[in-house]
Amino acid sequence: MSAVDIIKAPIKEELKQFETFFSSTMKSDVALLNLVTKYVLKRKGKQMRPMVVFLTANLFGKTNSATSNGAALIELMHTATLVHDDVVDNSNQRRGFFSINALWKNKIAVLLGDFLLSKGLLLAVNNNNFDLLKIVSKAVEQMSEGELLQIEKTRKLNITEEVYFEIIKKKTAVLIASCAAVGAKSVNATDEQVEQMWQMGENIGIAFQIKDDLFDFQLDNKTGKPAGNDIQEKKMTLPLIYALSKVDKSKVKQIKKIINKKNKSNREIKEVVDFVNQSEGIAYATKRMHEYKDKALATINSFPNSEYKSSIIELINYTTSRKK
Repeated sequence: MSAVDIIKAPIKEELKQFETFFSSTMKSDVALLNLVTKYVLKRKGKQMRPMVVFLTANLFGKTNSATSNGAALIELMHTATLVHDDVVDNSNQRRGFFSINALWKNKIAVLLGDFLLSKGLLLAVNNNNFDLLKIVSKAVEQMSEGELLQIEKTRKLNITEEVYFEIIKKKTAVLIASCAAVGAKSVNATDEQVEQMWQMGENIGIAFQIKDDLFDFQLDNKTGKPAGNDIQEKKMTLPLIYALSKVDKSKVKQIKKIINKKNKSNREIKEVVDFVNQSEGIAYATKRMHEYKDKALATINSFPNSEYKSSIIELINYTTSRKK
């Protein structure tokens, strides 16, 4: 049994029912929209976000329609942002599949994103899930800010460690945080418990993103993206930021010159990867990743033992031990 199957075990039936429900939330009277959303549904990943929603809900009570609505709201909002991101980035692929804009062009991709966004809003409003909508809207607001902050800082390659953590907290961690908070809120957990789950989810999300960034410096990684992809895209991640902080100005200038190039050769990318490895950037980022993982574990370990608690512990450990 895979790590993901072990995590899903206590909520297997709930996730199965959720798949059918989520598919129904995307239905339209327009044949073209149904065709495109069918393609979106076929490309679903490990269901990490719904997993977090249902597992955290079960920590505090019995899952209900609000739990399913909350999980669907997050998936709709998140999918909308991904579709729009691919248009902004002019990206033809996402996770090894053609992106929506690659298959149906930008106009349809933007309109699909708008459609999914409106479906999420209507789902929450029609079911009076305003408290869940508030949590998810806060996350989407911060995700947009994180993207813009990264664009602003990438132009000058002046991202500090502090700014890096602000970016990944807003871009990635708030989404996992909203999943954990929505799960708790959907079963009427207290405001204090909802905040506790938000913090746990945020720590999981930060650890998850650092792990993703580490993959980029492994020449034999199995992520589906080539090693050095972030370097090619001029993204300043923690291993690189730390490595640059440990060398003199001339070396910083030399490495930043390579990063700033529009089309880098494999040799140049390997030079940056080797530099980061030799300057202990990998070791430092790995250490920080485990710090955030340990914070998340400390939160969940304060709960009474249950199969849901065990699954969340498995999920937290999987975040940093995964191979892709």
